[in-house]
Amino acid sequence: MSKVTKALLLAAGIIGGFGTSFPAFADDPDFLSFSAGSYDWNRQKEEGAEFRLEYRSDAKFWVFKPFAAIAGTSTGQGFLGAGVLIDVFLGNRLVLTPSFAPHLYTGGNSKLDLDYPLEFRSQLELAYRFDDRSRLGIAVSHYSNASLGKTNPGTESASLIYSVPFDKLFGN
Repeated sequence: MSKVTKALLLAAGIIGGFGTSFPAFADDPDFLSFSAGSYDWNRQKEEGAEFRLEYRSDAKFWVFKPFAAIAGTSTGQGFLGAGVLIDVFLGNRLVLTPSFAPHLYTGGNSKLDLDYPLEFRSQLELAYRFDDRSRLGIAVSHYSNASLGKTNPGTESASLIYSVPFDKLFGN
């Protein structure tokens, strides 16, 4: 497990441990989230763009909410996964959202191959929450195969995310 993944999981655990005592854990609707950003910006073996679509459920299991995601890169790599997230409200407007999800991975080439069909994405997002509950945020993600493959190259993404309440798009 990478240092970035460990740090994100530790932060999620600390924040999650306070979940029942924080008044900032508020209910919010389910979301459709659209993101675009820079893929492999840290290692720079095969930099490109990443585009992601997520469904974030409003269902809560203790402090965790499930989500499903699909992503693709301009370099021909793809991800399909599902996991959990935690929404931590820092006042009425700011939302910190750590998340973790296993993803099926496809693609890769001689420049960058993540070396295993199962990749784990950990992410930390900070968003501004508007009056209609939509959000605009930034996120940093890390993909890792957790040393399941022969190598564990890993990579990072930095994204701009817009989350729209599902009922705003499709009605009640």
